[in-house]
Amino acid sequence: MSDLRGHSPRRYVVDVSGRRVLVGLTLEETSEFEGLDASLPVLGGEAHGAELMPSAVEGRWVELYDKHDKAWIKWKADLRAGQQDSSPFFN
Repeated sequence: MSDLRGHSPRRYVVDVSGRRVLVGLTLEETSEFEGLDASLPVLGGEAHGAELMPSAVEGRWVELYDKHDKAWIKWKADLRAGQQDSSPFFN
């Protein structure tokens, strides 16, 4: 599994209630993602027999990151096409 942490910027927006959320995630998912992100160890030179299977925490982090990243890519494409006003990523 590739370590995506630190390789892509987090892309926050303000939702209709004025809360800062990651594009494509709800407020609850954004909070969960941030908590998971803070709890994951930073991969470095001290890996001793790294596991091939991600833990449940890592799996959920990847799931939320993937949801956010796909929404970000779609949102950017919509912006380029002039469709930002009808974006499904904001409540």
